Amino acid sequence: MKEEILSIVSADAVDISKLKSLLPDMNTVDIAEVFENLEKDKTIQLFRLLPKIIAADVFASMDSDEQQIVIEALTDTEIGEIINKLFVDDAVDFIEEMPANVVKRVLQNVLPVKRKLINQILQYPDDSAGSIMTTEYVELPEDATVQKAFDDIRRTGVNKETIYTCYVIRRDRLLVGVVSAKNLMLAKVDDRIGDIMDTNLVFANTTDDQEAIAGLFKKYGLLAMPVVDKEQRLVGIITVDDIVQVIEEENTEDFEKMSGLRPSDEPYLKTSIMKLAKNRIIWLLVLMLSATVTGGIISSFEDALAVLPILVAFIPMLMDTGGNAGSQSSTLIIRGMALGEISLGDLIKVIWREIRIGAICGIALGLINFLRIFLMNGKNLLLSATVTISLFITVLMAKSVGCILPMVAKKLKIDPAIMAAPLITTIVDSASLIIYFSIAKVIFHL
Repeated sequence: MKEEILSIVSADAVDISKLKSLLPDMNTVDIAEVFENLEKDKTIQLFRLLPKIIAADVFASMDSDEQQIVIEALTDTEIGEIINKLFVDDAVDFIEEMPANVVKRVLQNVLPVKRKLINQILQYPDDSAGSIMTTEYVELPEDATVQKAFDDIRRTGVNKETIYTCYVIRRDRLLVGVVSAKNLMLAKVDDRIGDIMDTNLVFANTTDDQEAIAGLFKKYGLLAMPVVDKEQRLVGIITVDDIVQVIEEENTEDFEKMSGLRPSDEPYLKTSIMKLAKNRIIWLLVLMLSATVTGGIISSFEDALAVLPILVAFIPMLMDTGGNAGSQSSTLIIRGMALGEISLGDLIKVIWREIRIGAICGIALGLINFLRIFLMNGKNLLLSATVTISLFITVLMAKSVGCILPMVAKKLKIDPAIMAAPLITTIVDSASLIIYFSIAKVIFHL
């Protein structure tokens, strides 16, 4: 159906009646995807044709670029109608992506109550629970009956982010329990909410890190989580759709850091060439300069290379194998820490485990290389032994470095992803050269 909508809108003569008949039956997310392929005038035209009942949901699912186009084309009254229908967290997400002049106009046309809530959430630190929560939730008094709860949900539920989990509070807004829609439906109408609620709470504080909260959602299989202030008063909730977005953002950020890139929030095709280059060049510069260490090590062993030039032929193999071995370990350790499978207290266990893995891998790779070098280089036993021993120690060292550095970074409160492939490879390259030439000097008496 998306293709049909796109075809109708892209035509010179738009069949408005056909669009109006198709749009109400489409998923709002699918409608939002149509806007990605439209020119500015067509974007405005299609948005104005949306039924008012779904316009806000479609707007919330659109990319920020398309949202800005729509907002700039709407009247002040229309802006107010759209933003006031958005859930607070969606409104905050939209405002955070807009330029100052658009934000000013939007806030001028939002209801005072909603403006206050938006400004409140915008004040929380980035990546905190407060910054991703919404204030549209169902709250029930502890002393209310089930019948009263149903009456309240019917009256206000349409404007809430979720009604599947309700939050039980006292008069001072202290969070005391939760009750699910299932429990409400199975209870008697005259049962007291305080008697059927679950007091085993899993909650977040407004300043908790969003990545840690994502871990709690996974651990407990939550659909929503209450957010409380320092006095444990309920101030908002986080829903699973927000957490899915958090997981995507955190994974993308870690991926970029592990690849030696500065994290960027913008889509690849919508980011300028200069910004993409800027995000990459800093790490490339750091890694390039760090490579001078490798060059210095090779220069310091010039005498050995002059006597035995064939040693140069095995440098790339040793460096690449060491870098790959270190990257394998660091990737698994970073993943394990992100999922909560590995903690700082497991450092000794992890090191011992990686040493044993490194020994197995080193022996297997060493034997294969020994046979290859021995047969291809005139059955030179000393050369084969030099490369094999160097390879074994390099893999062992690389595995150890690859597991230790991310955990040290975590201890120092540095993102472990920074210690991934580029940095570890640079360290392992330098160490592998020192190992290789030191062994060669001993074996060949250089």
